[in-house]
Amino acid sequence: MPRKARTKSRSGIYHIMLRGINKQLIFEDDEDKRRFLEVLKRYKERCHFQLYGYCLMNNHVHLLMREGDEPLSLILKRISSSYVYWYNNKYDRFGHLFQERFKSENVEDRAYFLTVLRYIHQNPLKAGLSPDVFDSSWTSIQEYTQKATIVDVDLALNQFSANRKTALVGFKAHMQQITNDRCLDEKVIVRISDSEIMSYMRELGISNSSVLQQLDRESRNDILRELKKLNGISIRQLSRVTGVSKSVIQRLT
Repeated sequence: MPRKARTKSRSGIYHIMLRGINKQLIFEDDEDKRRFLEVLKRYKERCHFQLYGYCLMNNHVHLLMREGDEPLSLILKRISSSYVYWYNNKYDRFGHLFQERFKSENVEDRAYFLTVLRYIHQNPLKAGLSPDVFDSSWTSIQEYTQKATIVDVDLALNQFSANRKTALVGFKAHMQQITNDRCLDEKVIVRISDSEIMSYMRELGISNSSVLQQLDRESRNDILRELKKLNGISIRQLSRVTGVSKSVIQRLT
């Protein structure tokens, strides 16, 4: 059955989610996240789209953006291809990294625009990775509260007030509201954090998931058996972090 065509946003604004294939990691460390933001900035300048918000999680990315000179699908293809080329070279791997078809939703009105922006900024908080919405290093929240370098902040802030100081007060209050917003929700349930799993992998001599995948089968399976012993870990999470299929992990005893 052919895929259903995406509905064009009347406002040109979309909430985008790029996911790792099989929900596996797309960022191994902070250098990877910095590189993704550099690629995002470069293509923002080339394709002239507007960026209102972002959040980089370990296995997916949220973007709030307005389509520019090129179609949204082409813009995202350019961004993901550039990052994947660099990532594969760094980790000596081949093939796809992102799930082929990105998820998106249209953002047609101002109220929902602010809802999506809050949801994006609260992603690390709701996943248990940050104690405060303003504490995360990998969302666009600091672009709003400090200095904007890549994000177009005026559209959001002007909805609170034409006076920038007054606008910031309203913006911060809105971002801190605890809600049950569900916008392209990944339903992340955190038991043991991904970073804790990766830290234990390094203790076992495995620097990243690509190294694990290149081991011979028995060596790889020995590592996976050790990881399965961690308290609070799930098969789904272990598959996501390591890039090894759930069926393979489930068969290991």
